[in-house]
Amino acid sequence: MNGRKRKEAPSDWGCLVAICFFVLGLGTLLPWNFFMTAILYFESRLNTTGTPTEADNSTAEAPKDYYFNSLMTLLSQLPLLLFTLLNSILYQRISEAMRIGGSLVFILLLFILTTVLVKVEMDTDRFFSVTMATIWFINSFGAVLQGSLFGLVGMFPQKYSSIFMSGQGLAGTFAAIAMLLSIARNVDMTSMALGYFVTPCVGTLFTLFCYLLLRRLKFAEYYLDKSDKYEEDTTNQLLTFESSAVGNDKLNGHANGSVASSPKKDGALQEGKVDVAKQAFVSLEQVEKNQAKSSVIEVFKKIWVMAFCVTFVFTVTLSVFPAITANVQTMYTGDWERYFICVCCFLTFNLNDWLGRTITTCVRWPRKESRLFPLLVVSRVVFIPLLLLCNIQISNVRHLPVLFYHDAAFTIIMALFSLSSGYFVCLSMSYAPQMVEGKDAETAGALMTFFLALGLSIGALLSFPLRILV
Repeated sequence: MNGRKRKEAPSDWGCLVAICFFVLGLGTLLPWNFFMTAILYFESRLNTTGTPTEADNSTAEAPKDYYFNSLMTLLSQLPLLLFTLLNSILYQRISEAMRIGGSLVFILLLFILTTVLVKVEMDTDRFFSVTMATIWFINSFGAVLQGSLFGLVGMFPQKYSSIFMSGQGLAGTFAAIAMLLSIARNVDMTSMALGYFVTPCVGTLFTLFCYLLLRRLKFAEYYLDKSDKYEEDTTNQLLTFESSAVGNDKLNGHANGSVASSPKKDGALQEGKVDVAKQAFVSLEQVEKNQAKSSVIEVFKKIWVMAFCVTFVFTVTLSVFPAITANVQTMYTGDWERYFICVCCFLTFNLNDWLGRTITTCVRWPRKESRLFPLLVVSRVVFIPLLLLCNIQISNVRHLPVLFYHDAAFTIIMALFSLSSGYFVCLSMSYAPQMVEGKDAETAGALMTFFLALGLSIGALLSFPLRILV
């Protein structure tokens, strides 16, 4: 037992730490969501929405199909996978401030570049190449940022992981509302896009401010100071072992000085000293073993079920969203056509995804040990055929029948699809750090981020054959 009472955790005054993690969660997914939701802008710049008139049908060429939705999804997730893997291996060699603060700065610069390009005229091929390169790099920094923050929040109580994930869920809603407001202004596409892309610049700057504030809050400092705590506990235990050994030596010396020694007694005393030394050595080994971080493989063996779950959830989600769902057509005409995809696809998905993540702050079912948990995750595969049977119009030839024409049917399917996605992702990510010791929480968080990115990448790849299937 330590000589002094362990310091109690201070209170989260004004819920500032919770607010900071919420904003940090939101900031990690701003790049992905703001590019994804701006499909109308990118399609107008790439001329993929127009079609030749009947009079010119014999001579005019159809607009070039850049497969923007699928390629954007793929190029967003591949760097996420690669850089998340790099982050989980090297996170101990690069300081946390450099990984998090540096990533936010570069994301801000790339958002500024995207905003400037709104006013720059260039041919479609060059614009497409620059946009894809920007998506690649901004998501690379986003991967480092996300992996580092998952490791960071893993050091705090579980509710902060849920708050962080809830912030991530709101990022999509934030982007969808920003796009809705831009459309509602009823201005030209250039002015709309300019106002739209200024928003994530301000959001990223505020996220950087929240990270800098977090490091200065007493509640956060208590949980972030893990290495000093482990070293202090190790020192105290070693001093206890040493005092115990010295005390036994003094008792043995006192006995030798006051009682005539005999061969049997001398042998017993020697054996006693050896036992004390062995106990101290074994205890020292145990302390060193407890304080040393486990290897990545050892941590993975403890969290592999949660790793599978988060991979499978995102594989199902990204296989159809947004590459397939963004091509669903409304059954109505008029102004509603301009708002349909933004409201029924992006806003519906992101609101319910956020709701699913938020529910985990008060409801956590099934428990992490339950075999029902992975079964429910796998059952989400049913949403793929349901969404493929909606009123999707990608080309003039459709290979699958349409069973769900009505906008309400598509919206209900999207709501259940996204609600289950957010719920199971948040549970998986918050359960994983609980399945390892506190010293391995950051490693578990980094590993889970890698498998999250793996699921996103597999889902993005699956969107290509599914797009052809429709």
